[in-house]
Amino acid sequence: MLDVLGLEPDDERVYRAVLGRPNCTAALLSELLRVPPAHIDEALRHLVGWGLVIRSVDEQFTAAPPAMALGALISQRRDGLRVAEQALVTFAEEHRAAMTGNSISDLIEVVTGVDAIRHRFLQVQQAARTQVRTFITAPFVAVPPEENSAEPMAIGRGVHFRVVLDRAVLAEPGIITDAVDSLRNGVELRVADELPMKLVLADADLGLVPLAVTPAGVPGAVLLHRSGLLDALDALFETVWRTAHPLELSGSGAEAEPTVELGAEGPTDLDRKILALLLAGLTDPTAATQLGLSPRTLHRRLRRLMDIAGVRTRMQLGGHAVRHGWVKPR
Repeated sequence: MLDVLGLEPDDERVYRAVLGRPNCTAALLSELLRVPPAHIDEALRHLVGWGLVIRSVDEQFTAAPPAMALGALISQRRDGLRVAEQALVTFAEEHRAAMTGNSISDLIEVVTGVDAIRHRFLQVQQAARTQVRTFITAPFVAVPPEENSAEPMAIGRGVHFRVVLDRAVLAEPGIITDAVDSLRNGVELRVADELPMKLVLADADLGLVPLAVTPAGVPGAVLLHRSGLLDALDALFETVWRTAHPLELSGSGAEAEPTVELGAEGPTDLDRKILALLLAGLTDPTAATQLGLSPRTLHRRLRRLMDIAGVRTRMQLGGHAVRHGWVKPR
């Protein structure tokens, strides 16, 4: 747990033991943890050096107040990360200047294998300073959306995410719950009828484009640095984004039908989910499955919405929903 602060596993074990045993000795810790005395002595030296443990004149050890001691370490790590981020900007500018005018082989890196693609996918997002733009298509070869650990970290740095989903992705199990979480975190989501490729862009500097699986069954991708080809992918994303359908989902993904309506004359949160998915192009059975409803319940709720809107067809219902703010317009 404390490895992120630089503690080794033995250091953390000893620290936890000292926490509950004020004024303990190295010999007692060695016997208690069944660790050689030399290892205990080394761990205690580390802990005393970090200010986590206090050594008395008679060689007894007591843990310093964790809120103070660990808080200081965490603050130091934050300060170090801020310095590293500033250095990253400088290094990126130096690298960008050095790459200008270089050969094609310097601007394109071929990445092979699931692990390598996953690593580059996370790195591209970590390198972003202002925005990440992504095309998501099925199947998920390297990193399923729910395993994209770089997204929340980048959002925490203030990076803006815009994501276009291929319509077929909305039928994937669990994707609605993941989409709700992303929307709650500030990610903008839109849905396109069909996307030409998977894609992730970091600012206007880096792009990762997964390629087809090789005949040997090994997936590949290309990492692009700033170039005319990257500019073309930038333009492609913006074109698709303008024509894609905004996806807005409230609440928490798949759930049972609520027993309390939000308004007798308007749609509930669940109704808005239904409308958003159907307007995004999902079929009734797929939308019902994603929301944990039976098709009969979905049809009944649609009929209720049509009655409220005073319309007779679903097309008319879609128009009414957009005009009256039930769902976000394209």
